[in-house]
Amino acid sequence: MANSKGNRRRFGSVRQLRSGRWQIRYPDPGTGLLRPGESTYPTKTDAEVALSLIEADLTRGQWADPDAGKVNFGEFADAWLRDRKLADSSRERNESVIRLHIKPTFGAGTVADITTSKVRAWRTRLLAGGLGEPTVVKAYQLLRAILNTAVEDELIRRNPCRIKRADQYDVPERPVLTVEQVYAVADAVRPRYRLLILLAAFTTLRFGELAALRRRDIDTDRCRVHVLRAQSEARGRLKDKAPKSAAGVRPVAFPAELLPDVLRHLEHFAGKGQDGHVFQGPQGGLLRRSNFRDDWTTARDKAGVPDGVHFHDLRHTGNTLASSAGASTRELMARMGHSTARAALIYQHMTSDRDQHIAGALGEMIRKSREESDPGPSGT
Repeated sequence: MANSKGNRRRFGSVRQLRSGRWQIRYPDPGTGLLRPGESTYPTKTDAEVALSLIEADLTRGQWADPDAGKVNFGEFADAWLRDRKLADSSRERNESVIRLHIKPTFGAGTVADITTSKVRAWRTRLLAGGLGEPTVVKAYQLLRAILNTAVEDELIRRNPCRIKRADQYDVPERPVLTVEQVYAVADAVRPRYRLLILLAAFTTLRFGELAALRRRDIDTDRCRVHVLRAQSEARGRLKDKAPKSAAGVRPVAFPAELLPDVLRHLEHFAGKGQDGHVFQGPQGGLLRRSNFRDDWTTARDKAGVPDGVHFHDLRHTGNTLASSAGASTRELMARMGHSTARAALIYQHMTSDRDQHIAGALGEMIRKSREESDPGPSGT
């Protein structure tokens, strides 16, 4: 039982409990009724300081109801994901990360239970458990986004995800194939996939964009591919969708040297009619990553290309080759289907061959300048 002796104040009250500790009470902004503080304090001074801080927060409009954050985090995360407008594939990936890597630690507790120290310990455990750094970064970014909404909803005052650089990781430099290596893989793969390899490298289209191509999207007169859609897979089901941005709808020219391969492929392997898929699976159905993966691995190994090279690296290869051929940032953006220059600038680095060419050109300028300024033997 509390000591009946209290301390009347202008804001709230402080009283000593039988245990000897001190308790604060203050008017709830919603009801006006006195509510007890979340904890008790060892001294009267400590209690009065805590009460003053609450009063200051209320005056500045920064007070947060301590009970607001006592909602189950797992349920809050489910609602957060349900309310987001996402593509099916993105929703499936996010749901998987939340279910496998976030909920096992935080799902049973409340939103208010999550602290920065708990987030740090959770992240350390994921990394120590062998989970790849990109997945850990994705999990951290998702947790932070969910808790940002909790801050906006005034369930908590601050987001506890405040770990420096936890939302970043160093992306290793992807391998770049030579033209000879690209053709070596194309020669080694089954004939129905030869053009898939060549277009991936020399138009830099993504796998989903290639898988969604129809006959009518191939302009053999102008050696051009029209990208109008991309294939996506969610929960095992394939469907076509519009590109992520308007820049994704684009024509991409392919080298005329590929035209014989294009015509041969359209004649023997493409679906029937103008709406037939250019690339099909081994049984004539839709092309899936899963039913092409073994073909890629086998052809890559047969061609002597290193194990770490993925199909998507053909896009990286094509962008690098285009940059080396003199493509400007804007031209690279157009071919890649990007609306910002950030990705295109990655390929604007100078290769050693290009650097030697520049040095050679500078040397030629030096030689011409010296020849013009040197009067020769007659001037000595």
